[in-house]
Amino acid sequence: MKYALGVEYSGTAYCGWQRQPHCESIQQNLETALGFVANQQVELVCAGRTDAGVHALEQVAHFETTAERTARAWLLGTNCRLPRDIRLQWVTPVADDFHARFSATARAYRYVILNADVPTAIFHHMVSWEFRPLDHEAMHECAQQLVGEHDFSSFRAVGCQAKSPRRNVHEVSVTRQGQLIYLDIKANAFLYHMVRNIAGSLIAIGKGEHDSDWFAELIAMRDRNLAEVTAPASGLYFLRAWYDSEYKLPTTVRKPVLF
Repeated sequence: MKYALGVEYSGTAYCGWQRQPHCESIQQNLETALGFVANQQVELVCAGRTDAGVHALEQVAHFETTAERTARAWLLGTNCRLPRDIRLQWVTPVADDFHARFSATARAYRYVILNADVPTAIFHHMVSWEFRPLDHEAMHECAQQLVGEHDFSSFRAVGCQAKSPRRNVHEVSVTRQGQLIYLDIKANAFLYHMVRNIAGSLIAIGKGEHDSDWFAELIAMRDRNLAEVTAPASGLYFLRAWYDSEYKLPTTVRKPVLF
């Protein structure tokens, strides 16, 4: 049987999604917990691997097993074996041709910035912080230049293993609610550190250090050295992935009170 699952996690304590020999990962914890329920080794494939410190509201992954369990047994049994900052939201059987990564038609991320004089003590691991006033309207206007298919080399981190730097951004927005600024972006796929690199350059625009013409040139030059610094991982959330309706996956993304 092949199963898909939706998982919510805080990435603060982990070295990212991918299993690593030298540190604790989201994948490692999930595979260990699922393996206990299955009484056999389980290997997961996810929709989009997140980096150290990055969170997810509904990461999608799949696994195959010969163990016979109900979806509820997978859900409750696995959650009982997981740390409190990782939780399955749903588990469902899927067709053999389903693939969490390659079947996804789009993915969405949200980057959260606390724009206040002082940083937060309670939510410091859940947001990025900028004390200088940010013009979110200028950030939004510049961000619209990202929509469509482009070569995103200017926002591609060293070490990116993608075969092509071209991606298709479906929509992007920058909005404000009080002291919180949200960068929401949806695309067919993302490059390594792409959202955090975009956020870093948009923050510079919000501070008035650059303008729309600079951002347009940055995209056209396809040179990472011309962009601003990578924004911190703490503000980044993998929101969800989209799949064809034939797979009948649940869509139960929950937004925390902070959002």
